[in-house]
Amino acid sequence: MLKKTASPAENSAHEPRLYRVVADRIQDLIRNENIAAGERLPSERDLATKLSVSRASLREALIALELSGVIEVRGGSGVYVSEVPEPAALPEAGPGPFEVLSARRLIESEIAAIAARVATDSAVDAILQAVVEMEKSHSDYSSNEQADRNFHLAIARATGNSALVGSLNYLWDQRGRLWHKLKEHFQTEELRQETLKDHRRILEAIAAHDPAAARKAMRSHLERVTRTFSRG
Repeated sequence: MLKKTASPAENSAHEPRLYRVVADRIQDLIRNENIAAGERLPSERDLATKLSVSRASLREALIALELSGVIEVRGGSGVYVSEVPEPAALPEAGPGPFEVLSARRLIESEIAAIAARVATDSAVDAILQAVVEMEKSHSDYSSNEQADRNFHLAIARATGNSALVGSLNYLWDQRGRLWHKLKEHFQTEELRQETLKDHRRILEAIAAHDPAAARKAMRSHLERVTRTFSRG
């Protein structure tokens, strides 16, 4: 009898996420270098160099360790080993925030271009409504987050392709505790204001039925979010 070989998708489902691997390496470093509770870790730049990882992967790992109670991130001061006696398990094993953003840049840029080609007047009106709702709810985190999702989904629906809508819903559903903690630490008011401008530019390109401009506007928007969350 032939032994069944696992598919690439099945194999990838069992592979540890990079940020979890990095998180384990940070914990090893804490133990090996005897960094005691309450002591400061090296800077993000130094840690990334020491571990030979990208700043984005390192930041995801640090957020995961913060959520599990291993470390404490003190704004403007640095990262410290927590004094919590029994850290909890690392959070969800799904894709990290930067992995999701990378997929969104690829997929949503093309979704915006398709929408610009085929969007009906009613589809454009739905996108506009989502923009208006996001502007209205600027100071309400929960409502603003939902309006943001509605904006991106309205663009996907404008393509008339339900598979694209489903794919985008999946990506947005991956925005778990890691994503929200990342936003808590690194989202700025400047980014929030620029996001509103970005959404208007995307809307205008779709309403003008300009696929190239819509693709560029969406990519620029998601690249801005990625830069803001990964720089430091």
